[in-house]
Amino acid sequence: MTRRMLIAGNWKMNGLQGNRQEIDALTSLLGGHAPDSLDVLICPPATLLADLGRDCAPGGIKTGGQDCHFADCGAHTGDVSALMLKDAGADYVIVGHSERRADHHEDNALVKLKAEAGLRAGLDVIVCVGETLIEREDGRAADVVKSQLLGSLPDGASAQNCIIAYEPVWAIGTGKVAGLHDIAQMHAHIRAVLGENGGAELAQARVLYGGSVKPGNAKDIFVLDDVDGGLIGGASLKAADFAAIVDAALTVVNHNP
Repeated sequence: MTRRMLIAGNWKMNGLQGNRQEIDALTSLLGGHAPDSLDVLICPPATLLADLGRDCAPGGIKTGGQDCHFADCGAHTGDVSALMLKDAGADYVIVGHSERRADHHEDNALVKLKAEAGLRAGLDVIVCVGETLIEREDGRAADVVKSQLLGSLPDGASAQNCIIAYEPVWAIGTGKVAGLHDIAQMHAHIRAVLGENGGAELAQARVLYGGSVKPGNAKDIFVLDDVDGGLIGGASLKAADFAAIVDAALTVVNHNP
């Protein structure tokens, strides 16, 4: 199985109707259509999902939600279900992002329930894992990521419906930098854990890197053996930066047919 690279933009809590023009600019920079040889995804705030989906569709860009509730419907004021995301045109949903785990105290069990809700709704799920600075300095990085991965993977996970995103929380806003060796080592570890617990098929799930990918470092990261794209934060908000990251991925794909 050949793993298809995915470049996913997470807009987080950013974006108003005026920001939809970035999609037109992105499509233009990509030559009118996303490359056929990789997947391009934008995950806007829920308020923009349906409109942005219509903007993205002509250019072959997919859309996704940033989170979902574990229930399909019910008395959960302010929450958004995976079925609602699907109904709004989403193809993917992110679950277990480090900011959700930290700010909303989401544990692995809850992330797993959300991932399973995504699968029930027919969405591909992006399950995020990653260790903090204290956990890395204590030498527990591999164990923490393994625990998060095994505790968060939904029942029914496969290489076709489940993507893993590794976020080195310790390298985001701390002044520390995740080197290429750090990235390669953790991605190889994640793939090994997937194989040990889901067999050869699950070991072929895509593993994205989510630690401050920018136009200047994207190619060096994407060329690593176990990196299958990126979960892009701030750089996805500007069409020029995001398009440059997609181009970097395309360069890697074209050199590794």
